[in-house]
Amino acid sequence: MTGTPLLEKTLLSDKKIVIHRGGTRSSKTYSINQLCAFWLMTGNYQDGIEPHTQGTWTTVRKYRTNLDGTCLKDFIEILHNEGWYDLIDHNKTKKTFKYKEREVEFIGADDEQKLRGAKRKILYCNEANELQYKKEFFQLLMRTEDKIFLDFNPDDETIWINTELEQKRKLDKGDVEVIVSNYKDNTFLSQNLVDEIEYLQETDEEFWKIYGLGEYGNITGLIYDSSIIDKIPENAKLIGYGLDFGFSLDPTALVALYQHDTNIIVKEVVYQTGLTNNDIYDRIKDIVGKELVIADSAEPKSIEELYRLGLNVKGCTKGKDSIKFGIDVLKRFNIHVTEDSLNLRKEFRSYKWAVDKNGNSLNKPIGKFDHGLDALRYIATEKLKHHSQGKYIIY
Repeated sequence: MTGTPLLEKTLLSDKKIVIHRGGTRSSKTYSINQLCAFWLMTGNYQDGIEPHTQGTWTTVRKYRTNLDGTCLKDFIEILHNEGWYDLIDHNKTKKTFKYKEREVEFIGADDEQKLRGAKRKILYCNEANELQYKKEFFQLLMRTEDKIFLDFNPDDETIWINTELEQKRKLDKGDVEVIVSNYKDNTFLSQNLVDEIEYLQETDEEFWKIYGLGEYGNITGLIYDSSIIDKIPENAKLIGYGLDFGFSLDPTALVALYQHDTNIIVKEVVYQTGLTNNDIYDRIKDIVGKELVIADSAEPKSIEELYRLGLNVKGCTKGKDSIKFGIDVLKRFNIHVTEDSLNLRKEFRSYKWAVDKNGNSLNKPIGKFDHGLDALRYIATEKLKHHSQGKYIIY
């Protein structure tokens, strides 16, 4: 198995809890998934100890649905790359993989039965900062016999991973290792991506610290104020859907926009890389039905293909300062995002005004971490209008 230096570091760690704190594209998630696949086939997960002949490895994320296009996709890809997939029993419904007496399962922390269920040998918390410490991580910890892996981007230095594990448990019990990684640890990264990441040094010091170097930081100068809502209110009105196209590196993002009095509510529907236009249609046709979908007008061919397949889709209107105009429209509302919209929530926490080296605003947003927010802007500028008398209307 060929991997980055992070795979070796993970295999060599002898601590009970291994924290992968890293910047973007550091290979932390992929490396842990490689180790997971290696364990499934061999029983080995740590250098110098006896392999497991049986047991369960549990990979968990806040919501089970968020595993499909990310961690689960990587794991299946690794099994295929290594020629192992045809050797294992893959239950696609249960999201389990069995080989001999070992099993890998993918679960969501929102599944109360799984959260408090049977014990496991190994636990992997993907995007661990999405989890609550006492309600979710502690329950998983108490039911894990051997090893725990966590990974996350450090965009909040007050997160429990830092306060409870890095600062407290590491000193008290000594069974925590923190592996800090960044893009330089990913030896397979293209030069184009390296250049994009290193450009953060020129555009934003905070982003560079967090996403470039993998160090803790707090993002300031956010563009939107937003709050989290449990679910869509029953009397909320669906306005329509926004669609931003992506493929290999950037995800395709579909968001639903609702209005409730002077509030708007946003829900993440799709957020996934590698989707063709046919894939997009199959994923969303039963969700959107004949409702309006406003897509990025820079992709006219994709819009036409989706229209011919049967979607009520058209391109957004773009012009001079259209991004700032869309931001202005949205900022006139109280914005709520549903709790299960994890990628969208992360974008809201990261979307900020660009500044120069002296910290002066450049009056434009940083064009990263904005795929879902771009989709939101497309539908918002098409369907929301600010009345001259100060009332919000839909047209």
